[in-house]
Parts: sequence; C-alpha cells; structure tokens
Amino acid sequence: MREIVHIQAGQCGNQIGCKFWEVISDEHGIDPTGAYKGQDPLQLERLNVYYNEANSGNYVPRAILLDLEPGTIDSARSGPFGALYRPDNFIFGQSGAGNNWAKGHYTEGAELVDVVLDVARKEAENCDCMQGFQLCHSLGGGTGSGMGTLLIAKIREEYPDRIMSTFSVFPSPKVSNTVVEPYNATLSIHQLVENTDMTFCIDNEALYDICFQTLKLSNPSYGDLNHLVSHTMSGVTTCLRFPGQLNADLRKLAVNMVPFPRLHFFVPGFAPLTSKQSAQYRNLNVVELTQQMFNERNMMTACHPRNGRYLTVATIFRGKVSTKEVEDQICNVQNKFSPQFVEWIPNNVKTAVCDIAPKGLKMSGTFIGNTTAIQDVFKRISDQFSAMFRRKAFLHWYTGEGMDEMEFTEAESNMIDLISEYQQYQEATVEDEEDAFDEGREEQSIVETH
Repeated sequence: MREIVHIQAGQCGNQIGCKFWEVISDEHGIDPTGAYKGQDPLQLERLNVYYNEANSGNYVPRAILLDLEPGTIDSARSGPFGALYRPDNFIFGQSGAGNNWAKGHYTEGAELVDVVLDVARKEAENCDCMQGFQLCHSLGGGTGSGMGTLLIAKIREEYPDRIMSTFSVFPSPKVSNTVVEPYNATLSIHQLVENTDMTFCIDNEALYDICFQTLKLSNPSYGDLNHLVSHTMSGVTTCLRFPGQLNADLRKLAVNMVPFPRLHFFVPGFAPLTSKQSAQYRNLNVVELTQQMFNERNMMTACHPRNGRYLTVATIFRGKVSTKEVEDQICNVQNKFSPQFVEWIPNNVKTAVCDIAPKGLKMSGTFIGNTTAIQDVFKRISDQFSAMFRRKAFLHWYTGEGMDEMEFTEAESNMIDLISEYQQYQEATVEDEEDAFDEGREEQSIVETH
C-alpha cells in the first residue's frame, strides 16, 4: 500500500485537519470509535493509505497532532472524533508561539521538533511503502507557520525522496487575525518554495466570499469555512483513497501538475456549491459541475484566474458520471477559454473519475489549478510585508528570538523572484520557448566544439 503520514500543526491546522478526518472517516464508513460500519467493499480497498489497523480490528488515522499550547489539542481530543486518534500522537508544548514565526521556528518549536520527528519516524517505519507526508497549517500564526516549516525542512532531510504536500491557509487582509501576518507568511513562503513538492493554497478571503456570495450565509463561522476546506481536501485526496483511473498517488499528481520545481502552488476549487434555498432548482450534471469548477467564485484562493494563465489543471469527478462526457466537457472548456491556458503545454488538463460520490451528494467535482494568477496572493503579502519592514515595525519580537534582519531581506527577495517567475511564464509563448531552446542548443554546440 502507498501510505501517507498526515501532520497538523497549530490552531488552524488542527481545526481543518480534524474536520478532514471527520469527512473521510464518514466516507470510508468508520465511526468515531474507529470501527468499520460501512457497506461498500470499495471503502476498505485503499483504507491503508490514511489509516493503520489496530489489533482490536479498529482503524486509527495515521495522523500527528501538534501545537505549542495545549488548548487546541484538548479541543481536538474532546471533539466528536477525538477517540479515533492514537493518544501518543498528540504532541503539545505549554507556552505557545504567540503569533511569532521565530518562536515556532527557532526557540519553542525547535525544542519540541525532535519529539514530533520521533513520532513521525515511528509512523513511517510502520508503513510498507510510504508515498509521502501531508501537512495542514496556516501561514499567518506562529506554530503552523514557524514550526510547520521547521518540520518540513527536517522531514525533507530525513526523507528526501518522499513527496511533501501541504494544505496551507494563506492570510488575507479582510480576515486578518494578527498584525504580523505578512512577516510570518513571507518567512514561511520562503521555506515552502524550497522544501515542498505541492502546496494547496487556501485563502480565508476566498472562503468568506464563497460563504457570502454563493452559499448566502449572512455571518459564516470558522466551522463553515472549515467545512468548505475539508470538502476540498477530501476531493483532492479522492484518487489516493479510492480506486480510480488516474492520478492514483501523490507523485503522479505532482509530476503532472508542476512544470517547474518552484511553481508548485495550486489553487483548489470544489463544486457543486449552492445555497440551501436554490439547491432544489439545480440540475446536477457534468456540464453544470464543469462550469462551476472553472468559475472563479468556486476557487479557494483569492486570485482571479482571468488575470493569469493556467500552466496545468487537474479535475476530479466523483459519482456516477460517464468518462466520455467528462472528456467532452473538458475539451469544450479548453476550446472556449483557450487564451487562459498556456499553449506551450499541450493537453494540460488532466481528468480523473471516481465512482464513489461524497456523502449527501449525487456527484461532485474537485478542481486543482496551477495558474500564474496566484502571483496576486504573493504580491498582496509582499506589499504588506515591505510596508512594515521599511519601518522595521515589530522586528524586535523576531530579533529577540535570535533572528537576523538578513533573513527577512532574503525571504522578501525570494518571494519577489517567485512573482517574477510566474510573470515570465505567463507571458511566454511557443516562439519564446523555441528561441530559448535554440539558444541552449547553440551554446551546447559551442561548448562541444571547444
């Protein structure tokens, strides 16, 4: 079996992580005690990807829950599925990271990281053939961003050939919890660019917009946002958890989605999203799903795909749908929006079909797009970062934990480089690529003649 080790760090990471486990346990027919109560043999077929089987016959999530303060872990333990997790896999400190990236990365987090690595090692050793790690965290706080990225770097050293995928919640000014979010996010992105293979960018601003505009909720709670995120995570991981025809593991997804190693930040989306009032008037079919999936209102990241171009796209359809109809619809979308897809990657939309629909729906679709428009998100963070960094505001909190100003400058320039790389490939045409290729061959022949 191709197992995945799941880690959730910080308050946000634990909240979306716990919701994710609730959703997929439900889909696989596992009750809150870990016993299998499902009817469909397909539910059990690839259960080992996310669950270990205990001696008692119960299923235990291969999950590690960590935070630098006990509060979040306590609420996870007392939540509806708290009895599901292995008690040794709850790891927490006492002091908290206080929204300070440096505390999570260098001081408080560094003290706790070895304990986490031991647990991760134990989980990895129990796997037959592990495919990689997935981490849920946010980039705005202290633990998820600081300690989350520290953990990624350490795991990368120890398991360099395993896929590292993250579900990262990006901060947004409309839903800002802390003033120093731009600092924490920039320092984290600096690490994510180098050390992860795939990052699914989830944005609170986009989630709020979906709740207000599409679902017509007047005052959405974090529970509503987490519900959206968990559905998206469940959709993204469908092909890993159920037998399907395509993208059957993390590596295949990464190989098909990442054209250049640094450009691995994806925009996820989910369909159908409809308000309760209008759900009964909707006819759910492949055409409707495809239209919704490519609609920017369904994207979980606050960037407009129209402002950029798609490098690659993966679509995952669930439910009783015909593969031919799916292929036809995707073909239609590519023809209709052809300027939005780069022409130097032909056939850059991959489709996967899984027969098992999510609970409560006849069919659903999940969208994963690698679009150059995501530079909007990085630009937004970069502008806020430079506004504060120019005045050296709040820096003493970070230098007090032993950080150097140079680290901030490096992180900022790395993010600016990333933005310009996205811009470069957005403007690239087939001719550019051919010219560059010819230049490369000329240089090669010159070297050879010398």
